Amino acid sequence: MSGMHIYYFNICKRKLWLFSHNLNFEDENINVKIGKIIEEESYSNQKKNYLIDNINIDYIKRNKTIHEIKKSNSFEEANIMQIKYYLYILTKYGLNDIKGILEYPKLYIRKEINLDKNDYIIIEKQIYEIYKIINNKKIPNVIKDNKICKKCAYYEYCYI
Repeated sequence: MSGMHIYYFNICKRKLWLFSHNLNFEDENINVKIGKIIEEESYSNQKKNYLIDNINIDYIKRNKTIHEIKKSNSFEEANIMQIKYYLYILTKYGLNDIKGILEYPKLYIRKEINLDKNDYIIIEKQIYEIYKIINNKKIPNVIKDNKICKKCAYYEYCYI
């Protein structure tokens, strides 16, 4: 289970299923490429991309703070759940009192993200639901009339 699973679960169950079944169209998507450039160019003085137990943390500060860099806040709830999942995993390794910072460099926005007791319940429920979705042989239905789909890397697969 990775942070992308949590992120996609909170955006589109179909995208989650496709991603989990190795149908990856993201490498050629312009929005994904822009996001990667923003991540690479932002905070260039930081050592980046720490891979811990299948989660990829953008960068970590010494004061027990993890940072997640995002292109936009269009999917803010999914962004928040992704960084909360990272905090959840780190607490499982005994790293307590750790916090997250969600950063939107192009918008000049930084948000502190903390994990509370209720988040553990939500995350564990999402993990359970994710496994149900990805282990199902049937792909979830297309989202009808959803504006977010037009910029999605999977748009042509779903709608054309």
